[in-house]
Amino acid sequence: MRSSPSHAAAPRDQAHGLRRMFAATRRRFVQLAHNPYAAYGGVGMERLCAAFAERQLHTLVVDAADTASPAHELASIDLSACIEPLSASVSFIAARGLPMRWLDARGSTAGFLAALGEAVPRADVVLVHASASDLARMFAGRTPRPVLLASDQPESLTHAYASMKLLTQRLGVMAFDLLLTSDGTRQRMARIAERLTGCADRFLGAALGEWAVADPSRGDGEPPDPGICRLAAAQLTGDEPCTPLQRPPGRIRPGLHAGEAN
Repeated sequence: MRSSPSHAAAPRDQAHGLRRMFAATRRRFVQLAHNPYAAYGGVGMERLCAAFAERQLHTLVVDAADTASPAHELASIDLSACIEPLSASVSFIAARGLPMRWLDARGSTAGFLAALGEAVPRADVVLVHASASDLARMFAGRTPRPVLLASDQPESLTHAYASMKLLTQRLGVMAFDLLLTSDGTRQRMARIAERLTGCADRFLGAALGEWAVADPSRGDGEPPDPGICRLAAAQLTGDEPCTPLQRPPGRIRPGLHAGEAN
């Protein structure tokens, strides 16, 4: 039987306490803005986890999107009991509606992130997949670099832009990364990324840094795409890309606007 939250919160000894303190300083929270019009979102999360695993990092995937499975009934009592190990490098929790259980008087659900850290102290990366509005409540007071999820469909791009606008207004975030889930050609994906970065620059004053493609037609056993590795590296402040392969055309070129990507 798993220990209760009160027991789990107390360090077993001095060394255990030091290990927990060290883990907290190196943990990274990665925001992935849910997009209901982007197919293969699960593939995108899997590829990000693979890129983090290349760096020997353990990732906790928190699926709090509207399309996720509802949280387990025990989540409010023992969050750690609801964590499902998927592999040696990935854990998972279904968390639809769960962050709102930590809603405080200021409208923030940041306490949910702290509870996750207690539930899975060995997680190096916490990948939070949720709507832009839920991310804004969870990360209130922080200035992270969210990852926008999109595909090559017009509705998907419109939703990605709307998510970017909301996060810009509510979190003051002015830098984003982009993960495209599509089997389209590299040239088409580049045009889409350039179009979105033009809109971000022109209408919001925001910038897109890295972009990558999670191609669902690629085999799961293949090495992580270097573009996704680079995007994952951008989410880990101060880290270098996880592969020495030649740089693909994945960084947004400055000066391009929406009309130029047609």
